[in-house]
This record gives sequence, C-alpha cells and structure tokens, in this order.
Amino acid sequence: MRTRNSSIVIVFFFFFFTILALSSAYPLKKKHYKPCKELVLFFHDILYNGKNAANATSSIVAAPEGANRTILAGQFHFGNIAVFDDPITVDNNLHSKPVGRAQGFYIYDTKNTYTAWLGFTFALNSTDYGHGAISFAGADPLLIKTRDISIVGGTGDFFMHRGIATIMTDAFEGEVYFRLRVDIKFYECW
Repeated sequence: MRTRNSSIVIVFFFFFFTILALSSAYPLKKKHYKPCKELVLFFHDILYNGKNAANATSSIVAAPEGANRTILAGQFHFGNIAVFDDPITVDNNLHSKPVGRAQGFYIYDTKNTYTAWLGFTFALNSTDYGHGAISFAGADPLLIKTRDISIVGGTGDFFMHRGIATIMTDAFEGEVYFRLRVDIKFYECW
C-alpha cells in the first residue's frame, strides 16, 4: 500500500513539473492593446509675471520661503506650486477657438532637475471633441522630449475612460509661456 501511494505521488509530481516546464517553454504571446479612442489637443499656459494680468492663465500660489510669487524660484523652481485655467485648442495656435479648458496645478518637486508633478482636468465642451472631463495625474520630467502621464478617469462622454497621455513641450517663451501637445490614447472606454 505504501509503495502504491509513493508511486502515485511520484507520477503526480512528474506530470506537474512536465506541465510547468512546457508552459514556461512556450510563453503566451503578449497582448498588444489598441486604443479605443484617440485625441490630439494643445493647451497654452501663460504664467502671471506681475505685468500680464489681462493675458495670464496661470499663477504661482505657493513658493519657497522668501521667494516672489510672480517669478519662479531659482534652483529648478523647486517648491513652486502653480494653478492654471488654460485654453485647449485643436491646433497649436493660441488664438484658435478653444474646445475646452485645462484646469489644475503643477508642483515643481525636484531640486536637481526640471521636473513637475501634474494634476489636471481637460473640461471639454465641443460637438467634435465631446462634452465632459478627462482627468490626468503624473510626473512630468520637463527635459525629456516626450513624457507619459496617466489618464485616471473622466466624466460625461469620457465616463470611466482610462489610458495614457503623451505630452510634448511644443513651444515655450522664457518662463512665461509654454504650449503642450497632448496625444491622448484611451485604452478603457465605457
């Protein structure tokens, strides 16, 4: 009886390890996801500098101790927090008709390079691009040409959408104006 139980255990382990070896020898193909929806939009940020109140779409709301809130801090702007309400356009022209607003904040969070942490929403109100909001969050290492940030949700036409936004600095003028190209790819669409 004992020999028979030992034989059953040995056969079981033989088949178990054979199946394990075969499954790792022929791995499943990695699934490549295709976006269910794509958009390319631009947002234009004009930082308040003490002289451009009529045109400014963003403002420094917190700065390191002793720093000026109309000029970005030195040493990679570490410690500055800015809020924005920027126009979103379908092309790179600031004066094009907006399809919505980019609303949120960025925090300069690194002492040794230009990096910001972004949290913002695209509030869209357009027949062609939809009605609702798309929410973004993530790190933005500014010196890298293309950066990916997470799309963490949405409302309206973008209800529960998730995906990736690839952002590129399309243009900038000193520390007052920049334009971002945002290539949006949704991988979960409800």
